[in-house]
Amino acid sequence: MAAVQRLRKCVVSPTGKHSASIIFLHGSGDTGQGLRAWVRDVLVPDLAFTHIRVIYPTAPARPYTPMRGALSTVWFDRHKISRDCPEHLDSIDAMCSTLRAIIQDEINAGVPKHRMIIGGFSMGGALALHLACRYHPDIAGVFALSSFLNKDSVAFQAVEERARAGNSLPELFQCHGTKDNLVLHPWGEDTAELLRKAGMDTTFHSFPGLYHQLSQPELELLRSWILTKLPPD
Repeated sequence: MAAVQRLRKCVVSPTGKHSASIIFLHGSGDTGQGLRAWVRDVLVPDLAFTHIRVIYPTAPARPYTPMRGALSTVWFDRHKISRDCPEHLDSIDAMCSTLRAIIQDEINAGVPKHRMIIGGFSMGGALALHLACRYHPDIAGVFALSSFLNKDSVAFQAVEERARAGNSLPELFQCHGTKDNLVLHPWGEDTAELLRKAGMDTTFHSFPGLYHQLSQPELELLRSWILTKLPPD
């Protein structure tokens, strides 16, 4: 059996007793350390907590089809950047399996899954939605910043099936800048609406004038939402 791939990660430890965890996934071409530095630059006094460990993993370099097969630190491959094409499920599912080890590390540290949140920026948010909707629906919540799912994503079907069966689903917190390309904001808004219709509790925030980037108001809102889902013990 092949060994489980261990991802590099940047970790912000809590200042007090560790009782909850966040896994924050970077966008395509970035790294966990790069996202962590970006968050620290944008948000004062930082996305840090007394009781929550924040983990920024780094995706392994892989050939990326939209870059003509050049290597890039991406969570999964895409046939092209479009809502209308099929998802590259083989690479999505393989990475969901790889990230299971980080979730298990937190469980081993004494943090139950209902005290975890998974989220991400751009491609990281899309993978976070697959993780939460299809593989780990028992986490406390999921957030997606400047992210979208393809219109026929299997994640929508997974949510609908769980909702129809009366099973629990994590709450979604989603943000998107209105100046993020001409199409990406509507794609993100449509993703939130389709998940809501499928049965997921969703909140979507538009940020006027924001491009494909993080902003302090957005991260402040995210921090407040995190604390409602993962309050101190």
